[in-house]
Amino acid sequence: MEQEFLNTPYMKATHKIGMISGLLLCLLILIFPFAVAVSFGALPKWKPLIDGVIAVCPMYWAVGIIEIFTYVPMLGAGGAYLSFVTGNISNLKLPCALDAMERAGVKASSEEGEVISTISIAVSSIVTMVIIMVGVLLIIPLTPILEAPALNAAFAQILPALFGGLGVVFVSKNPKIGLAPIALMLVLFISIPALNASTVGIMVPVGVIFTLGYSRILYKKGWL
Repeated sequence: MEQEFLNTPYMKATHKIGMISGLLLCLLILIFPFAVAVSFGALPKWKPLIDGVIAVCPMYWAVGIIEIFTYVPMLGAGGAYLSFVTGNISNLKLPCALDAMERAGVKASSEEGEVISTISIAVSSIVTMVIIMVGVLLIIPLTPILEAPALNAAFAQILPALFGGLGVVFVSKNPKIGLAPIALMLVLFISIPALNASTVGIMVPVGVIFTLGYSRILYKKGWL
């Protein structure tokens, strides 16, 4: 049944549109700096540019490949394509899609889960853009309120509150599995000061791989 769904016109169209949109995004990202460089007559020297790209890109290639294997099973094909194009996956798109599928009682690998994940991420993207537009328009009059010292503590807890709420739901379903990656991340982030919010893209796949291995061990021992 699942194999039949993967060969449906819907899935074929999803992959086609997803690949086209991804390639267009890459093109747009590269065009902007090139256009600015040409406009201001500030084209870089090619050798230092290539050396810099060679030094930096391998890290992003590794993270990108890991994220594909990490996020696609959780988001489905359509949701993954849309998330990779719109960005902010771990902080916004992934929690939104997981919550929507949880409420609907479906999995990302199912036909229903594929549709619900894609719709939830699309709505999330639209809402994000609307909020950004409103924020740009109101940033000046709202600045004194947003910078008020009384709100600093609240803003600092937005993401912990979001993931804490989701974590309680999923950990409570199977504490044997859910508590292990939490303990691992606590130990790593406390013992290694260099780990911070900028390393989330790397640590999420690490947590997923650890959880899969840990779950496999529990299953083999008959503890699940």
